[in-house]
Amino acid sequence: MKPRHKKLAMIVAGVTALGIASVLVLNAFQSNLVFFFSPTQVAAKEAPIGKSFRIGGLVTEGSVQREGMSTTVHFSVTDTSHTIPVVYTGILPDLFKEGKGVVAQGKMSDKGVFQADEVLAKHDENYMPPEAAEALEKAAKAQKASLSE
Repeated sequence: MKPRHKKLAMIVAGVTALGIASVLVLNAFQSNLVFFFSPTQVAAKEAPIGKSFRIGGLVTEGSVQREGMSTTVHFSVTDTSHTIPVVYTGILPDLFKEGKGVVAQGKMSDKGVFQADEVLAKHDENYMPPEAAEALEKAAKAQKASLSE
């Protein structure tokens, strides 16, 4: 092979390797991407069924129920407009309380119950995940608009 052909072969091999690496990285990002939905969006069937996503809002007052001696907990998440039932098996964060902000990651079941794999509570008195705060604001505005009509 001539030196010119060797250089061309090296360039083609480099571009091919870069292309393959790019495809693998993008595929990894796509498979690990988790979207956030408010209870209103979940009720409107905008959230995927059987695929992992996050839901956030406030834990509904009086909705937390524990199953006997197990670590399974049933509670509801609301954005003051819609409420979604959630089931979680595991140890809840110390800051998890009724009326406080929460974000749960998991999948929606066919029965309309969110099966959470992970539950995150707010960090301090003033913190709420930005997505959850925005969802609560939108729900409050929609509720005020419907009351004024």
